[in-house]
Amino acid sequence: MSRKGECYDNAVAESFFGTLKTKWVDTQDYRTREQAKQSLFEYIEVFYNRKRRHSYLGYVSPAEFERANAL
Repeated sequence: MSRKGECYDNAVAESFFGTLKTKWVDTQDYRTREQAKQSLFEYIEVFYNRKRRHSYLGYVSPAEFERANAL
């Protein structure tokens, strides 16, 4: 989290949660808390980390980036 007067520290988190809300949560209809938890897990672990291409990583997914840059 950002310290007072350092707004850029939160940029990554704000970008992630903004994308999560607009691309995923707003399109879902959760009836139970368990459904919401499962849906968020699927978004983060299945789509966001494994499939979604990130411009910062050269338009590859984080999983692909890690495989390509493994030591």
